[in-house]
Amino acid sequence: MPQPLCEVFGFPVSDFSEEAIRYRQNKLCPYNNRVPQCTKDKANDPLGVCSMFENGRPVIICPIRFRQDWKIIADTQEFLLPNTNDRVYVTEVGLKDANNETAGNIDVVIIKTEGERIVDFGALEVQAVYISGNIREPFKSYIEDPSNHYNTNWHSRYYPSPDWLSSIKRLEHQLIAKGRIFNTWGKRMAVAIEKQFYDNFRSLHGLVEVSPQEANIAWFLYALSNEPGPHYELKLERTIYMRMEDVLDRFSHLEAGSIHDFEATLRRKLSARGM
Repeated sequence: MPQPLCEVFGFPVSDFSEEAIRYRQNKLCPYNNRVPQCTKDKANDPLGVCSMFENGRPVIICPIRFRQDWKIIADTQEFLLPNTNDRVYVTEVGLKDANNETAGNIDVVIIKTEGERIVDFGALEVQAVYISGNIREPFKSYIEDPSNHYNTNWHSRYYPSPDWLSSIKRLEHQLIAKGRIFNTWGKRMAVAIEKQFYDNFRSLHGLVEVSPQEANIAWFLYALSNEPGPHYELKLERTIYMRMEDVLDRFSHLEAGSIHDFEATLRRKLSARGM
């Protein structure tokens, strides 16, 4: 079987530039992680695989990979907060339902403020694909000797591959837990995923697409491209607009928590940034 790794610590496995070597040696992340180092899987022994190959195509397996140059914010902010010039954003914001039970974290919240007052906000969710099989072993083999192992075939009964089904179930759960709350609040959501992810997300196929003005949820479909190269760049392939009600009808139900509590959390995040 071919080498499954595509990018390690932010660089193609075949890149032996001084910068790529420095990132591998220091276990760094170039994609706006909360700390300079990669923290995927284990903080002290990170699994520094950003993307892997499936049938020769790169597939993102780390959600932080989507933060390249914060392109996802530039791409989604006009949908989330239309006709807004001054926007700020915070990351990893806790969300609770009406029973004060956690509904998870919102990956990015884009906010419109006037002074200390929160005027409006929208949510951006990011979902990378999970892996079945064992990807740490080929990663360890590569890191031990990158120049000799970057193109080595990998043979294992646990050969890694994208687990689309588990990933889709996870995203459905996220939409049930968060989408209904934001829908109740009258707020928009954007979901950043790879195009392959959406192609495998059969439960969404057949839903009516609407205009951006009518939509309150949008799917931003990305792909990694190394043309002209040598590095892979995150590129927006397509945007699909829908009504949240239609999406949630395919899933389940959850009662929304207090919008005021969520705004208080946003204010604490902004205050921590000196705003």
